[in-house]
Amino acid sequence: MVVATIGMLSSSSLHSGTRFLNNHSSISYIYRSSFCSNFHSHSSFRLNRSTNSIDRINKNCINPICTVSASTKMASPFKAEDARIPPAIPLPTPPISKFKIALCQLYVTSDKDRNVAHARETIEEAARKGAQLILLPEIWNSPYSNDSFPVYAEEIDANKSPSTAMLSEVSRRLKITIIGGSIPERSGDRLYNTCCVFGTDGKLKTKHRKIHLFDIDIPGQMTFKESKTLTAGETPTIVDTDVGRIGIGICYDIRFQELATIYAARGAHLICYPGAFNMTTGPLHWELLQRARAADCQLYVATCSPARDSNSSYVAWGHSTLVGPFGEVIATTEHDEAIVISEIDYSLIEQIRTFLPFQRQRRGDLYQLVDVQRLNSTRTS
Repeated sequence: MVVATIGMLSSSSLHSGTRFLNNHSSISYIYRSSFCSNFHSHSSFRLNRSTNSIDRINKNCINPICTVSASTKMASPFKAEDARIPPAIPLPTPPISKFKIALCQLYVTSDKDRNVAHARETIEEAARKGAQLILLPEIWNSPYSNDSFPVYAEEIDANKSPSTAMLSEVSRRLKITIIGGSIPERSGDRLYNTCCVFGTDGKLKTKHRKIHLFDIDIPGQMTFKESKTLTAGETPTIVDTDVGRIGIGICYDIRFQELATIYAARGAHLICYPGAFNMTTGPLHWELLQRARAADCQLYVATCSPARDSNSSYVAWGHSTLVGPFGEVIATTEHDEAIVISEIDYSLIEQIRTFLPFQRQRRGDLYQLVDVQRLNSTRTS
């Protein structure tokens, strides 16, 4: 087991240039050696347009970004609020602004009892290291295959689920919030790919059934049809917890920006995606999609994959990751089993939305996103 406690990293976030327009209509570029939570850096520079030279910004000076952002607020004539139906909910004040999250990238075997016991041990280890929110992988108690789903499925609603019973017990005992990855769920004659969320009291706060089933066919590389055995969920899932408002998606759900946008409009601070991308789509899209969802919605995105087993019929990509609201990779790992522990700071969400206020710049006169579930609930209430 590798335990990684990681702060800011990722070469993709290095040397990023951000453009800002101040109230005198002059343009400056801020170059940073890395993205920092307070937007101060010993290696910050400004392009001086009047002299065509690069000026070093004194580390003790007033943050130029903050100065600019305060002077650029303006009313939009394009009815930004109409771009979301119903209108977006203001970002709520979270119960806690800073905390540690643990992404538990687990090695999964065909032995369910071993998988459950190992998940318990890993959660306990993460909690000892200060994590208040734990995220597990997609299908962590079973091999990921259509043959396995019916065999390993558990009846969660009937309290016939040793996997969720363990999550309930450990969350209550350790006073932590657990986003329980996903397991195959049996409900009547249907099977679902289901994520359970447990609060610090050990109670089941919500379930998310995977909305978008993973049905793809890339000739010669990857073919998988979850719909052969699984039924698609029908409800977006967002939940208030002791560590903020969290939207839930499972793996393939991350490809659908509409779902993430709905969560952002409902006031989510964080979206968690347990997922098991494969060796074909993982290298191309896994990090790309996480960063896109975070940057589009200006919130945190956390993902957790199973560790890679090259002998499995389905080989997971790994690389569990935490992405910040600027689209920057904060913490990640490779493909082996690991616990990634990092800090989330929700105050950055409001900062980013002030610096880049596109939430207020949408064109409600040209496009609209309808949250059907919320709209129907307002009509019936």
